[in-house]
Amino acid sequence: MEESHAINPFRYGGVVPAEAFCNRTQEVHDLTRACKNADRLFVYAERRMGKTSLVKQVLGRLPADQYVPVYIDLWPTDSTTSFVITMAKALTEAAATRRDRLLDTARNLFSRLQPSISVDETGAPSLQFGLQMGQAPPPLLESVLATPPAISQRLGRRVVIVFDEFQQIEAYEDRLVERVLRSAIQMQNEIAYLFLGSRKHLIEQMFADRNRPLYRSAGHYPLTSIALHHWTPFIEQRFGATEKAITPALIKALCTLTDGHPFYTQHLAHAVWERTPLGEAAQPRTLDEALAILLRREGYAFATRWETLTRNQQRFLRGLAASPAGTPPFSSYFVQTYGLRTPSNAQRAANSLLKLDLIDREDGSYVISDRFFKLWIRAL
Repeated sequence: MEESHAINPFRYGGVVPAEAFCNRTQEVHDLTRACKNADRLFVYAERRMGKTSLVKQVLGRLPADQYVPVYIDLWPTDSTTSFVITMAKALTEAAATRRDRLLDTARNLFSRLQPSISVDETGAPSLQFGLQMGQAPPPLLESVLATPPAISQRLGRRVVIVFDEFQQIEAYEDRLVERVLRSAIQMQNEIAYLFLGSRKHLIEQMFADRNRPLYRSAGHYPLTSIALHHWTPFIEQRFGATEKAITPALIKALCTLTDGHPFYTQHLAHAVWERTPLGEAAQPRTLDEALAILLRREGYAFATRWETLTRNQQRFLRGLAASPAGTPPFSSYFVQTYGLRTPSNAQRAANSLLKLDLIDREDGSYVISDRFFKLWIRAL
């Protein structure tokens, strides 16, 4: 195999840069319009579907002289206090006109949170707040959530707030954030809010349950897999640009394995590209070898995960892995074929696997979230 000095053109994991971003043209347009219209949208999808990459593409295209994008990652938060600190830091960094004005901006906006500046390991200034865990009473939360309009007025630009991994607030000990957030956004008609979530069943509880504070406070925007007719030119072009080739038929076979899911499609395409010699075309055996390598690398983790599951959970997953998309998992055929015995056993298995984040709801059925785990189960 002749060595190629070209950089692999397929990216997976982390935020995908613009040049490695596949399609999503309609989604970029829709979310850009939502930002400009000061809409409130709940953008939800399975994990690794590319929500963060998509939204950062949108934020990056907003005119800097007209908009202040504020990206808030809630994944590390575990309480109302950490929510307050995380949001205050994101708002300050977005509102500061220069890096050396961070502390002045923080003091102007959040003096009650005791802001200070330290230096990180790279020598860059790092904003800190003196608020301790458990010290975020409702007035402080209300004050932080009321800040976006003040920033908008101060800078003369529209503010766009993005909460990533919004379902994380379900882990908080109280529902204070939900209640105060609902009151705040009702009064902020000029501020756009995008709520990103990857555990759909948790997010749907917040926005679809009439007993929850955020009931119908945002529109729904589901993000799905990318269609084959978008993947084909994308993958073909990247192989061709690096002096390699791949046929549409092989791309179809690859996307069938990954269901067109962005993370797993880019990951498998990355592995196929690596095994394709310079100046040659990928072959069916190349795809088989690439997939075998990926499953072997994950084999120990998959086996460990599998051994922690109950017999009924394993049977339910075997059924999903072997069945076409959309198969009714509580039908008598599914239940009998995969040894679940009764629909109630299947329902209990599904509920527990949802909580473990191993499956997700999809069009009245379920999907195994990790496509490589699905292929590993299928091979058992």
